[in-house]
Amino acid sequence: MSGASTSGVSIAAVDAIALRLPAVHDRTDSSQDSVIIRVTASEGTCGYGEVDSSPTVIKAIIEAPSSHSRARGVRDVLIGQDPLDVAQRWEDMYEATLFYGRSGAAVHAMAGIDLALWDLRGRLLDVPVVDLLGGARRREMRAYASHMFDFDPQVTARRAAAAVDAGYTAVKFGWEPMGPDAALDEALVRAIRTAVGDSVQVGIDAGLAWDAATAIDRCELFEPYDLMWLEEPLHPDDLTGYRTLTAKVKTPIAAGEEDCTVEGFRRLMDEGGIDVVQVDVSRTGLTQAMRIAALAEERGLPVCNHNFTTDINVAASLHFLCSIPNAMIMEYCVEPSPLRTAVVREPIPVVDGRVSLPDGPGLGIEVALDQVERYVLAG
Repeated sequence: MSGASTSGVSIAAVDAIALRLPAVHDRTDSSQDSVIIRVTASEGTCGYGEVDSSPTVIKAIIEAPSSHSRARGVRDVLIGQDPLDVAQRWEDMYEATLFYGRSGAAVHAMAGIDLALWDLRGRLLDVPVVDLLGGARRREMRAYASHMFDFDPQVTARRAAAAVDAGYTAVKFGWEPMGPDAALDEALVRAIRTAVGDSVQVGIDAGLAWDAATAIDRCELFEPYDLMWLEEPLHPDDLTGYRTLTAKVKTPIAAGEEDCTVEGFRRLMDEGGIDVVQVDVSRTGLTQAMRIAALAEERGLPVCNHNFTTDINVAASLHFLCSIPNAMIMEYCVEPSPLRTAVVREPIPVVDGRVSLPDGPGLGIEVALDQVERYVLAG
């Protein structure tokens, strides 16, 4: 590990603030909880990130006392270190968590801290994060309205139509009840396409519902509805199944939100043969996200984000997507969770189906933890 800071400023505190709605429904909806990461510099400036994972698990990984040099609590690794050298801080955290890390929740915790460090670095240098990532290639992203399916196809259709009325040119619906019943699956997709018309793009997130053979059948079933992509139809470790699927269907196959490492994404691209690379920066961090985007560019693949949490993720995703050449479209969660927009003082809006890059220092947002105090988990 590198020595103490030589830049004149050091990391004084790392806090994990777990948030959770009072009532959490038993379905795959990440908008119901979150963990906000705050990194405070020795002169008082704070940077913020977040993690889309299990909040209490992430909090434990950050706050755990160290066992030995390769099994350390992540906070212990960072105190007293230089916050401006974000890349080195990533390496420090990775090496210090080797015994229990290298993927999964340990990397998720590192990712949230990485976002906070990029935000902090931008604030300390008084520049937007996008400039630190190489500069803005664009100042806004086209967004798609991202929903959970309603179990009633007609309710789903009404939500799709409302998104188009709000100015979106693309929509996506996902997870339950998609999967077990082919007739219901087609009814859901047909209802969405009928509601939005032919000119609006439609994505479907199958939520890991099938094996390769079933996914091939569903792609044939959905072909008349001209999908933008079919997302995560298979278990994320089924690389052979992904390769079989992508070789046999015309529908673009998107995946990646379950992965959090550069190597995991490389395998998904090279062994799985996916068509669209989906990166959740609250699970990879910006340091890794930039490497993943470069690998995708080398392979001629487009990149989009995954985001179903708060406007911290929205802001970080915007800086990421606006800095890379192969950005395709931006996921924008429209679920009605109060956590989604209340974490920041001024929520990031979608205007005519597009989202503008914040132009302030760091991520360009003001985190307002006072607005979500009632959702903070004790302990």
